[in-house]
This record gives sequence, C-alpha cells and structure tokens, in this order.
Amino acid sequence: MRKLDPDKHAARRGQILNAATQCFAERGFHQTSTAQICAAAGMSPGNLFHYFPSKDAIIEAIVLEDSAAMAARSAELAREDDLRAALRRMLDEALASLADPLYRRISMELMAEAVRNARLFALVAENEAARRAGWRRLLQGAQAKGQIAAGAEPELLVDALLVQLDGVFSRLLLDGDFDLDRYRDLLEQQLNSLWRAA
Repeated sequence: MRKLDPDKHAARRGQILNAATQCFAERGFHQTSTAQICAAAGMSPGNLFHYFPSKDAIIEAIVLEDSAAMAARSAELAREDDLRAALRRMLDEALASLADPLYRRISMELMAEAVRNARLFALVAENEAARRAGWRRLLQGAQAKGQIAAGAEPELLVDALLVQLDGVFSRLLLDGDFDLDRYRDLLEQQLNSLWRAA
C-alpha cells in the first residue's frame, strides 16, 4: 500500500475546500454541482470523492476548518503580553473578513443552508461558540493581567462586541454606501469606552 503523504493530502483537501467555497459563494450550495467543484479544483470526481463523500461533507468541512482556524488564532493572540493590542488585532482581522465579499457570500449561504440542515446548524452553532470563546479568552486574559478593569464582565463585553460585528455584517450586505473605514475608528472608540467604563 502506498504511504500517505500528509502534507500532500492536506494540500489537496484545502484545494477542494477553496474551490467549493468559491463555487458555493457564486452559485449557492444547491445550484453548485460536484462537477463544477471538480472543474474549479482541477481534479476528477473520483479524486474529489476520495477526500469528501458528498457536497454536505464539503460544506461541513468548510465550517469545521473555519472553527479550527479561529481557535488557533485566538490561542496565538492569547499568548501575547499586551492583550489589549491583541484584541485590537483580532478586531482588525474580523473587520477584514467582513470586508471580503466572498466571505460575506459564503457566510450567508452557510446560514441559509443551516436553517434546512440540522447537522450543519449544529456545526454553525459550534463555530459561533468558538468565535465567542476566542474573544472571551482574550478579555479574561486582559482582565487577569490588569489590562482592563477588574469589575469588567467579559461575557457582556463579548456580547457587545459581537453585536457590533454582526451589525457591520448586515450593513455591508444591505447598504452599498456603508463606509467600513470610517466605522472602524468609531467601533474601536466604543469598545475602548466599554472597557474603561466596565
């Protein structure tokens, strides 16, 4: 039996997920065929099904990969000394994702499909829990280091932050004139005010 090359396997898997993400964002989940994903990934159907048995498995893997990436990034930032700066970096990265039209389209497609698919809904809920946990880890770490007020409520601050980010997502989807750059500074000021007041 031929030995599996884990790096090559991961690269091919990533190639499929990237191609599928693009296809799902452009055409929608149900309008995208496996043949279209194969064409975008540059591989045969047999090769694709070696990695993923179905379209459902692909879309589930997209969510799982995103959750893992969020957890790894928040863990990396949590090791920094200045966690206020780490929080600002995490905010900048979140806003950069929201500014990406592909990210917005695939997010909408995932949420729409999750309403119809109980397993995917559970994975999307876990993804949201991972997002919350990442922010909470940084806020609790900053509090332990005395970088935000001892009386701050990390859960409340996480909710306030995510409400803001979800609002940005909606504005970018619905308002073609929404200026994210102008809003970025205001969001940072509001968060700083929350931290000081907490």
